[in-house]
Amino acid sequence: MLRRILTAAIAVVLTVTGLILMEQLLPQISYFLGYNIHSKGLLGYSYIHWLFAIVSVLFFSWVGWVITPFLIKFLLKYSELVASVLAKAPSADIIVSLIGVLVGLILANLIGAPFSRLPIVGSYIPIILSIVLALTGAKVASHKSKDILGLFYRSRPPGELSSAKPDDMAQDLQEEVVVDAASMPAELAAFNKLLDTSVIIDGRIADILKTGFLEGNLVIPHFVLDELQRLSDSSDNLKRAKGRRGLDFIHELQEMFHHVVIVQDPEHDMIQDVDSKLVALAKDTNSIIVTNDFNLNKVASIQGIRVLNINDLANAVKPVVIPGEEMTAYLLREGKESGQAIAYLQDGTMIVVEGGRKYIGNKIRIAVTSVLQTSAGRMIFAKVPKNHDVRDMLAGAERK
Repeated sequence: MLRRILTAAIAVVLTVTGLILMEQLLPQISYFLGYNIHSKGLLGYSYIHWLFAIVSVLFFSWVGWVITPFLIKFLLKYSELVASVLAKAPSADIIVSLIGVLVGLILANLIGAPFSRLPIVGSYIPIILSIVLALTGAKVASHKSKDILGLFYRSRPPGELSSAKPDDMAQDLQEEVVVDAASMPAELAAFNKLLDTSVIIDGRIADILKTGFLEGNLVIPHFVLDELQRLSDSSDNLKRAKGRRGLDFIHELQEMFHHVVIVQDPEHDMIQDVDSKLVALAKDTNSIIVTNDFNLNKVASIQGIRVLNINDLANAVKPVVIPGEEMTAYLLREGKESGQAIAYLQDGTMIVVEGGRKYIGNKIRIAVTSVLQTSAGRMIFAKVPKNHDVRDMLAGAERK
C-alpha cells in the first residue's frame, strides 16, 4: 500500500513538473517556430499547445515509471535509517531537540525579515538563517535537556501501573509506588542503584544491604520485573524457579528496606534487550548499575557508567593468599595439563596444584606459587612441597 501511494505521488509531482516546464518553454518554442502557440483554440488553447502538453505528460510519466522504483527504494531505506536512529534516541531528547528547532526557526524569521528586501541576496538570507539557527537551537537544547525537562516536571501519581497483566505475586509488587524514570525527583536521583535481573536472582545483595556498606536508593526498573515475570511463566523448570525466586526476593527487599523503588521507564520501550534498556536508563538518570553479569559490566563500563559487581566484591573480601604460604587442600580431580590436580577453597576459589595428580582423593599440604586475580574470579597456583615426605604431608594435613 505504501509503495502504491509513493508511486502515485511521484507520478503526480513529475506530471505537474512537466506541465510547468512546458509553460516556461512555450515562448521560446513559439519564437523558434514563428507561430503563436498561445493563439485561441480548443478550450482557449491552440492545438499545438495541447500537443506539447500531451507530449510533456507522456514523457515525464515515462521518466517517472523508470525512476520511481529507485526513488521508492531510496526513500524507504532512508526512512528506515531515520526511524532506527530515532528509536535509539530517548523520547525526551527528541522532544527537546524539536523545541530547539522551533525556537531557532522563529528567531530566523524575526531576524531574516528585515534583510529579505535586499537586492540579489535578500531572498536567500532567511533560508540560510533558518538552517543555521535551527541546527544551533537543536544543539543547544540537547545540551540543556535536563533544564528544559525540569520546566515540564510532572510526578507520576502513586500506584500507576502498566497495562500488563502479571500473576498475583508480580501484581502485589506493582501495588508499591511506581515512579516515572524520566522524571525522578532530585532526592531519588541521588545515589541510585539500578538492580539487574541477575543480581536479583542471585540474592546476595540482601546480605550486603544488612551490613550497611551499600547506600542510596535501590531502583528496580519495571522492565526487569517484567523479565522476571516471563521467567516465572516459562515452561523450563530452571527458568521458572529463577523467576519465582527473583519475585520472592523483591518482595523481601520491599519488606526489609524502605528505599526500594520500582520505576516505570516508558522512554526506552523501543529497545528490546533488557541490558540495553538498563544501560540507557542508567545513562539518562546518572545512576549506578548493580550486577554480577560480566558482559553487562563491560558494556556499561565502556559507556562510562559506574558499575558495582557483586562478584568483584566477593573476590575482594576473600582471604589474602601470599606466594610461598602453605595451606591444606583436598585434591578433587585432574587438571588440564599433565600432572596437575584441581582443588577448591570453601569460597569456591580454584587451586591448580602442579605435581598433585598422584595425590588425587587425598587432603595434603601444598605451597602457593602465585595468585591470578580477574574480574571473573581468583585462581591460585600451587605445588607439592619438594622437601616433604608423602606421609608427612598427609599427616600434616590431617592435623590441620
